[in-house]
Amino acid sequence: MPIYEYKCSNCGHFEQKQSMKDAALTNCPTCDGPVQRLISKTIGVVFKGSGFYINDSRSNPNPAKDNPAS
Repeated sequence: MPIYEYKCSNCGHFEQKQSMKDAALTNCPTCDGPVQRLISKTIGVVFKGSGFYINDSRSNPNPAKDNPAS
């Protein structure tokens, strides 16, 4: 679930974890004041799995270099 940033006119900034399908909040959960959803400048990236290596997506341009016995 993504975390959205909001600005309350009374309380200040706060974050809210919401589903992408949920509508934006209109009232602050703390003081019930009006809120505005902010556009975040940071993007969270989560890497899962064994990783990505340079040789995972590129073919070897010089196969003789890897096999010196040839």
